[in-house]
Amino acid sequence: HVQLVESGGGSVQEGGSRRLSCAASGVTYGTYCMAWFRQAPGKEREGVASIDFYGDAITYADSVRGRFTISIDNTKAIAYLQMSSLKPEDTAMYSCAAVSVAPRCGLDTHFNEWGQGTQVTVS
Repeated sequence: HVQLVESGGGSVQEGGSRRLSCAASGVTYGTYCMAWFRQAPGKEREGVASIDFYGDAITYADSVRGRFTISIDNTKAIAYLQMSSLKPEDTAMYSCAAVSVAPRCGLDTHFNEWGQGTQVTVS
């Protein structure tokens, strides 16, 4: 049984930084793919960044490229999202997603496990 637990959300001033963490358990060692998605009120869910187990396949949404950095500690199965130069439009519920095995790892991967989310508010 896969479980994803996010942490690190909160309120931050415009231009500030925040780091989110997603601790995964029950994923298949060596093959899992993880990603961060976000959803603001009244908007569709948006893929933010994805990363494979080895940290080689990394994808960013255009809206965050250059400001956000995704990384992974595969010894602990934790994915991080370092967010910098935050803007009010980054305000959203950020959710972690994972899949144990996938042909490729990207924001269009079919993720079948989701965390509860952590709110990030930029003002």
